[in-house]
Amino acid sequence: MDALNDALTGIQDFLNMGGEILKYFIVPLLFILWTLIFERVWYFKTSLKRDVQAAIDTWEERAERRSKRAHQVREAIISRVEVKIDENMNMVKTMIALAPLFGLMGTVWGMIHVFDIMGITGGGDAKSMASGVFKATIPTMAGMVTAISGVFGNTYLDRVATREKGLLEDHMTMDH
Repeated sequence: MDALNDALTGIQDFLNMGGEILKYFIVPLLFILWTLIFERVWYFKTSLKRDVQAAIDTWEERAERRSKRAHQVREAIISRVEVKIDENMNMVKTMIALAPLFGLMGTVWGMIHVFDIMGITGGGDAKSMASGVFKATIPTMAGMVTAISGVFGNTYLDRVATREKGLLEDHMTMDH
């Protein structure tokens, strides 16, 4: 129990050193980003197979599959599944792009704090200026770590989505 309390205290200290930008922008962004990534992974592992099978079944039930109209129906069926596959993918990419910008905002915020302390104390209070430097550097690091971790998750999602879209098109044959 002491180890858990020590870990929580360490996290709280880290958040306090990082300042408001870390607490109110980067940490919630990280939480939402990974929630969306896990939601997509969950969809790929559970519901996607059912959606793909339903699309294939709909296509196979069709008696005529060679006409121009059949091509359009096939494209519509594929498109509906692709929309489900791509759901939230653009939001993930947007959040990955926002993370370093929030980190940069934290840097500016922290430097304003440092300059404010310098203006008040005349630059003689190094301990107070150090808290501003923490507020400047920790959000930058946290924003970069958030973005880099999100890139790994997004790369996995993109690869699975591309593969599943290709497999769906391959399974909906036109040669009957």
